[in-house]
Amino acid sequence: QVQLVESGGGLVQAGGSLRLSCAASGRTFSSVAMGWFRQAPGKEREFVATITWRTISRPVYADSVKGRFTISRDNAKNTVYLQMNSLKPEDMAVYYCAASTSRLSAQHSDYDYWGQGTQVTVSS
Repeated sequence: QVQLVESGGGLVQAGGSLRLSCAASGRTFSSVAMGWFRQAPGKEREFVATITWRTISRPVYADSVKGRFTISRDNAKNTVYLQMNSLKPEDMAVYYCAASTSRLSAQHSDYDYWGQGTQVTVSS
């Protein structure tokens, strides 16, 4: 089992920044990639960004966040970050961290473990 705990959400004005953190514990060695997803009220969960624990592949981003969001990792701390800049009202959602034991993927079905989510609210 892998346990994931997100933090860093909150309220920010449009154009502002937030940094989300996801601390992984447990059988973290079984995790190949980490991803961030988000879900707004009434909408399906959507992919945001993903990164491998090792420098095998470049991070992958959703088109909607390219150039504004940056995913990174600290292997020593088993922590993944999502730096979010130039936030827009449409970025408002619950953000989830997820771990995949199989691949770098934008599909939520490829992720085996999920955090509880952290709310990001963007005021216009």
